[in-house]
Amino acid sequence: MALTYASPGVYVEEVDRGTKPIQAVGTSTAAFIGITAEASRKAIDPATGERVVVESRLNKPTLVTNWTQFVDIFGGFTSGAYLPDAVYGYFANGGGPCYVTSVRALAEDDAAQAASAVIPAAKGSAFTVTARTPGPAGNDLVVHIKAGSAEGTFDMSVGGETKTGLTMKKGENFIGEADFGSVRITKTGSGMPTPGTYALSGGGIRPLTAADFIGDAGERTGLGGLEAVEDVRLVLVPDVMAGYDGSEEAKERVKMVQEAVIAHCERMRYRFALLDTPPGLTAQQAKEWRNFINFDTSYAALYYPWIEIADLSGSGSASKLVPPSGHVSGVYNRVDADRGVHKAPANEVVLGAINLELNLSRGEQDTLNPIGVNCIRAFPGRGIRVWGARTLSSDGAWRYINVRRLFIMVEASMDAGLQWVVFEPNDSTLWAKVRRDVTSFLRNVWRSGALFGTTPEQAFYVKCDEELNPPEVRDLGQLIIEVGMAPVKPAEFVIFRISQWAGANAE
Repeated sequence: MALTYASPGVYVEEVDRGTKPIQAVGTSTAAFIGITAEASRKAIDPATGERVVVESRLNKPTLVTNWTQFVDIFGGFTSGAYLPDAVYGYFANGGGPCYVTSVRALAEDDAAQAASAVIPAAKGSAFTVTARTPGPAGNDLVVHIKAGSAEGTFDMSVGGETKTGLTMKKGENFIGEADFGSVRITKTGSGMPTPGTYALSGGGIRPLTAADFIGDAGERTGLGGLEAVEDVRLVLVPDVMAGYDGSEEAKERVKMVQEAVIAHCERMRYRFALLDTPPGLTAQQAKEWRNFINFDTSYAALYYPWIEIADLSGSGSASKLVPPSGHVSGVYNRVDADRGVHKAPANEVVLGAINLELNLSRGEQDTLNPIGVNCIRAFPGRGIRVWGARTLSSDGAWRYINVRRLFIMVEASMDAGLQWVVFEPNDSTLWAKVRRDVTSFLRNVWRSGALFGTTPEQAFYVKCDEELNPPEVRDLGQLIIEVGMAPVKPAEFVIFRISQWAGANAE
């Protein structure tokens, strides 16, 4: 506040002459777009004591800080969706807070048809079994009925759960109407069920289109809804593979969505996309897929093959295959926290992966690595590891993931840390302050090991002077700052040159 000096006395003024430190922004906050079991916040109704929906979170980016919070809002694992497994793998591999956008909540979708099966009796039917989660996932469920050990009883198993000694008469173990694991039972007759195996069928839902994932920025839906969330750094859409059948229509849908994700990251400038290849590809087919999508960008990385994880959805299977991007995004977080964004997120164990859809050989990776397909490989005694660190760019300067993400961090940090400069007098004093603050920030970046050089002068330079800001530039209201950095590159190929040596005393 300006002081006026109207009467004699001592006046104390605070003068801001110190530095305005530029703080490094976060680099690891992921955003997941896809399908969930539910999508709502719930609370206890004081009148009934039951949990009721108080707010729908469908198509709204929602901050989630741990798996328990995800389950509370989005309902946990569900068949027919890859997003829950991706988020679980993200947290398991070291992921921090993330955003989740559910474009479809299966249990809350009125358009979804639940799969069912009628269990016959000697006359008519005994009861109907209906999948508790609507949609095609219920078609994978199978009911097994066999005679019980006591007369008038039967045993039933479905989705890996078994109940014995059930009866069709009221009393203990009465089948009645109740939830049993992943299904709901509705009594339709009084006769004993006929032993046998019965597959549920009829589960269906309108397939998601590319437009469902891409959404609309104005309506804050889908991918477009992330434009208003400023701290997102990683973008994943694992459920673009949901229902993938290898048809030309499915291929075009995946390509369209992934292309939209890349365009989003490039437009938002400070985001990076993790993409998946489709399931069931051989190494040759993965190469053909890379040629089909034909993306050329430093703002995305492609991962192959799919990984096998424990199936926690209650479908009855011990394991299942899922896209790797969710688990790999957790690896990004873990490396950023342990080493820094300048370290390539590769040669790192994928926690939670128990196997791979395809075990690649070195020769097969030799054909994929040069075209930007980052392979995940299993090594005896060393586990399953991310074994690639390339973007999808044809420009050698932007070949590596860590280089692009380092520049994203630096650019976003300077964007946020130099906001105080706007509307300041554009003169030599301001230029000196900018040089001071940016140099101080980059010196810390260099000290972290992110820049190449034994001295700061070798690692970076900062230029902001009259040469860059002549009168005609200042008349446009512009301030130009030039920064150059020498990022460290990963040692992708370690070459030992070995030869026979006759010894130091040999002539």
